[in-house]
Amino acid sequence: MVDFRRWITALAVLAIFAGLASAQVSGGGTNGGPLVCTASVAVPPALRSEGMTELIGDIVLTCTGGSASAVGSAIPTANITVSLGTQVTSRLLGAFSTTNSSEALLLIDEPGASGLPAPVPGFGPAAPQILCANAAVGSGPGGCTVYAQNAVAVNGGTIQVASNSATTITNGANMFIGNVVSNQVTFQGVPILAPVSAGVQRIFRITNVRANVAGLGGGGLPGTTQLLASVSISGSTSLPVNNPVQIAGFIQQGLTVGFRNSNNSGALATGGAAFNQCGPGNTSGNPLGAAVLTYSENFGTAFKTRVAPTATTNGQAVVVQNIPGTIYNSESGFVLPAGSQASFGGVVTGTNVIGLADYGTRLKAVFSNIPAGVRIFVSVTNLASNTSSNSTQANAPTYAVLVNGETTPDANGAAPQLAPTTGVNGSVTGGTTALYELQIAGGSATAVWEVINTIPATNETLNFGVWTQFTPNPGNNSPPPGTAMVNLSFAPTPPVAFSASAGSQASLTLTIPRFADTSTARNALAINICQTLLLFPFVTNVSGFDTGLAIANTSTDPVGTGAQNGACVLNWYDGTGKVPSVNTGNIATGTVYTTLASTSAPGFTGYMMALCNFQYAHGFAFISDIGARNLAMGYLALVVNNGSVARSGAPAAESLAH
Repeated sequence: MVDFRRWITALAVLAIFAGLASAQVSGGGTNGGPLVCTASVAVPPALRSEGMTELIGDIVLTCTGGSASAVGSAIPTANITVSLGTQVTSRLLGAFSTTNSSEALLLIDEPGASGLPAPVPGFGPAAPQILCANAAVGSGPGGCTVYAQNAVAVNGGTIQVASNSATTITNGANMFIGNVVSNQVTFQGVPILAPVSAGVQRIFRITNVRANVAGLGGGGLPGTTQLLASVSISGSTSLPVNNPVQIAGFIQQGLTVGFRNSNNSGALATGGAAFNQCGPGNTSGNPLGAAVLTYSENFGTAFKTRVAPTATTNGQAVVVQNIPGTIYNSESGFVLPAGSQASFGGVVTGTNVIGLADYGTRLKAVFSNIPAGVRIFVSVTNLASNTSSNSTQANAPTYAVLVNGETTPDANGAAPQLAPTTGVNGSVTGGTTALYELQIAGGSATAVWEVINTIPATNETLNFGVWTQFTPNPGNNSPPPGTAMVNLSFAPTPPVAFSASAGSQASLTLTIPRFADTSTARNALAINICQTLLLFPFVTNVSGFDTGLAIANTSTDPVGTGAQNGACVLNWYDGTGKVPSVNTGNIATGTVYTTLASTSAPGFTGYMMALCNFQYAHGFAFISDIGARNLAMGYLALVVNNGSVARSGAPAAESLAH
């Protein structure tokens, strides 16, 4: 089977190589005119409106002209700032001389682009990636000072090169760390070595900038709301910028959720999947299917793996994805792993690897108001179809697994997957549906799945099953009647994993990605009281007549039916709407309630319906003149079919259609 995701990544890399090969520095002349830069975002991505840490498109400054620097002199520097209309949420590193240093990077002349000539000193795509370890001043005094050196021949021309030494040509820092403050990220002390020669370009690429898109709110048709980024430059070097305001992404809702019945053949009932208190709870077998939860992405890259899969790694492995300009379609951006080179002996250390997300896109279901005694199970992976079908296999193009919590990071190349609950795997045609029982606390439970495989070119839908199990005990009102709710959303979200305020800002400790909760609670499953509806078609107590009424609770029987207790409400109908109903009080199993119409509804002629909160109620009416001296007759009340009157262990012949 062809892995289209890897082909897409490979094609994107080839396209970047072709662009670099044609756009790199080349000779021709000694003066290209005034030094000027033009800002652009080649590919503004689709951004999820729910996202708090969305990667915006790379901002590229393409510079030409300028004057040559004196050989051996420190290259002039400038501070480059990117400002957004919302908070910048790139991960903070808390290192490199500042507490607000971040994973946002500025790269000079696309360093480390493979497939090009062997490394040469100074800036350029063939140069090694060398990170400046001083985010406070960059290449300024006391920092990673870079010097101008004699011109070298490149592609038939000559250009000055940047060097770590004032006297010899060695490699200089070509990657700089951004400092985040509120809605801005600033790169301090960026060396501006003018390209000088006509036809020569110097490229500054800004990458790994994350934005709290959720803080911008909605509005506009999908994909038409823009996230704008403005570029400003300050410092000792005059560097005009054309088109300083750029579209860094287009915002639209990333996720649409759905609620389907257990067969996935239609919408889940408004009240949720209905289960009777008296069963079946299916305690001796596999749990009962309740619903299928659906998560659909509204554009092809709304679901992302942690990193871009390769021919030898999956979407969770800690890999190097550091080819400038490559679109990886993953939650991670430009990844610079621990141990990468850094100027003046500094290295990237610690668990916060630059550009690396903690996990792929996660989806969650939060159940609430779960009646006591009700157990909830979910599928360990997305389903092939419905709760009776087998789960999707790990090599499927679209695949997600149940994981241990909203913010538990992936480790050792794998997600923290939860194993199926022993003894409740449902055997189905063509395979096994692996189930996991959710832990319920305070009537609430949460399931979280992580996307492991996805196809960026396709709008995908992931289906997850929900099952339930309980012990029917209506005699003790267990499980109590009630309706469990469910919310579906991306994960993690406030307030459990983090506060909304903390999640909307750059953080040293919070995981990436993060999302706002835009979900709405929906009925998932309901425990309903078992009832019987009896119709007494003619009742009277006028003109010298009266009606005797009897209601028997026959839930105690010789065929093993579960005993039930409950009250009946007698509802009287004579066309006036003025006759008050009567509550019988509790009618114990195996007993009979009796009353007279003259006692319960004096002066009444019409029909009566008794709604009893137990199954297997039966009624009898006896109409006679007072004292039953001249005229009398009796009849059985009709049992109106309400879907819960079939007696276990016996035919369901007692139900009569109304």
